[in-house]
Amino acid sequence: MKINHKFYLLFLLILGFNNCSTAKNKDQKPGNLWLGLNYGIGTQQFFPFNSEDYIYDIEFYKVRINYLLKEKRKWNIELNIEPSLYLAEHQLVNIYFVQPRWGYDYMEQREEFTEKRKYREYALNLGLTFRHKTYRNLSTYAMGSVGPMYSNTGSERLKEGFAFSDIFAIGFSYNIKSFLIDLRFSIRHVSNADLQWPNIGHNSSNLEFGFMYQL
Repeated sequence: MKINHKFYLLFLLILGFNNCSTAKNKDQKPGNLWLGLNYGIGTQQFFPFNSEDYIYDIEFYKVRINYLLKEKRKWNIELNIEPSLYLAEHQLVNIYFVQPRWGYDYMEQREEFTEKRKYREYALNLGLTFRHKTYRNLSTYAMGSVGPMYSNTGSERLKEGFAFSDIFAIGFSYNIKSFLIDLRFSIRHVSNADLQWPNIGHNSSNLEFGFMYQL
């Protein structure tokens, strides 16, 4: 059986979080944990994606749990956990994307998927942030994360049910005492690691805004 690299990444992230929690339990510094909320919008119809085959728009809400793993004078490494709700809207534009090899009912599939459909995606992303303390209270960062996702409706590009949510983001944060105001741009890919067909996946470019509070 072929095991996708995403399974290994998920396992390592969970193991690393468990080890860090155990190691710091005896001598944990206050202020390492942050809790916050993010709101964002995204679309497939924007750089670097913009496929003419389909429309995919999202609006989303995230709970952000951020834990400081390592701190240097100018750099931080942080663990991110982000439970998220995505409100998605999808529509097939290029009917010839659905081919006769898709089954005897491919014409019915074309008709079904060319109608706009709204559905929900529930995701739990785990990742790492590399933050640079740029100027006084301003910092910049890059973040990568992956996690399991469940979609309550399928499309011609992705089967309903279990999948993975992959995110890469760059952002800016401004620190005001115990609050952190955050703005980030991200790209997201959703697919199911070939566990089910179809598995072409959805892409989106996203802009999100949020804040965190230091516990």
